[in-house]
Amino acid sequence: MNDTPQLGIGIGWRPEIADTVEALSGVDWVEAVAENLCPGHLPDSLVRLRERGVTVVPHGVSLGLGGADRPDARRLADLAERAEALGSPLVTEHIAFVRAGGALTASPVLEAGHLLPVPRTRDALRVLCENIRIAQDSLPVPLAVENIAALICWPDEEMSEGQFLAELVERTGVRLLIDVANLHTNRVNRGEDPAKALDELPVEAIAYVHVAGGVERDGVWHDTHAHPVTAPVLDVLTELRARVAPPGVLLERDDDFPPAAELAGELTRIRETITAAATASPRPAASARSRAGDGVTEEREASDTDAARGRLALSEAALLSSLVAGTPVPEGFDPRRLRVQSRALAAKRAGVVAKVAPELPEILGKGFRPAFLAYAGHTPMRAGYRRDALDFAESLLIEGRPEDSAARRRLTLWWRERAAARPPRRATRLVRVARAALIGR
Repeated sequence: MNDTPQLGIGIGWRPEIADTVEALSGVDWVEAVAENLCPGHLPDSLVRLRERGVTVVPHGVSLGLGGADRPDARRLADLAERAEALGSPLVTEHIAFVRAGGALTASPVLEAGHLLPVPRTRDALRVLCENIRIAQDSLPVPLAVENIAALICWPDEEMSEGQFLAELVERTGVRLLIDVANLHTNRVNRGEDPAKALDELPVEAIAYVHVAGGVERDGVWHDTHAHPVTAPVLDVLTELRARVAPPGVLLERDDDFPPAAELAGELTRIRETITAAATASPRPAASARSRAGDGVTEEREASDTDAARGRLALSEAALLSSLVAGTPVPEGFDPRRLRVQSRALAAKRAGVVAKVAPELPEILGKGFRPAFLAYAGHTPMRAGYRRDALDFAESLLIEGRPEDSAARRRLTLWWRERAAARPPRRATRLVRVARAALIGR
């Protein structure tokens, strides 16, 4: 991993804070959400940063490398195109699944709209390794994959997070993007020790590090990226720096953006944490790193991958259906935690729909959020957030809502301009009910 680029201290580039990011001093590099970029029409801010010599890394969120299906060729091509357009030294994605169902389960495809954890099992590892190899072969630059935050635990897991990541690196040579905020999240929500995970994973494979804020509610840590970075998260960063000097460290912020001075202050605290940890006594190298090896050969792994895909497809579809379509909780899961995760997914959908279709909160006022959460409780997302906004508006019109006639006329006009020549009628409602019943089977 000696060719890993030295990035320095960076910040997540978002359109809402583009001017702020450009003006911040001491920013060595930025990371941009890949799916929000059009290679032929890059934002002027990113173009200016590139002209100043600031490295830009595209960060993907929709590949679903931990899903049962092989990575979509079009999504991989899009990610490769963005890396080339930005002249990036690497690209990053997540160890997560974001959709389930489809051909492997002979059921409708369900979209999570968020990153969900893969089970730390042999089946999931086989599938993830093959998916990562496919991605590596399709990308023009090295790939690094990120550990995610989790609200839920899979039953009957066979490895710890550190062991899972160590074997993943050993089998694929992939680099790691370690999110220390996610390690802290998993300490609160899953009782996992970040220091143990850092001892077990190959820190020499780290490409860079994420630092982000969150908030704890009722004993559950929510990785919001909308709150200040907390001391416990910086403590995990200290633990990591005691083991290795990461090539890059990046501050993530996705919502409720604070003034520039607060962002600069958080970057300063990150620098100070790294500097202080570097001067402390280093942790001994984990040369006797714990492995979860059970004698599985590469040949046996390859021969069993297709069967593993089938088993993983069924388990991920059952979990996602429970979370977004209200089907029964799969055996072994904590129903209370699944309710928390389900509410979090619905809240995330509401927030993103409000951004991609800002007219809806304007038309519906205070009624937007409760109406959307009620809709999301029984209607899975089927084709991205813009389609979700249209389906939500359609469902309200079918029900004769909103009650205010002027608001209903505005919503009808909004829907007509984007979806069809006529507002939905009773026949459309019956089709929707039938489709929902099929999904719920």
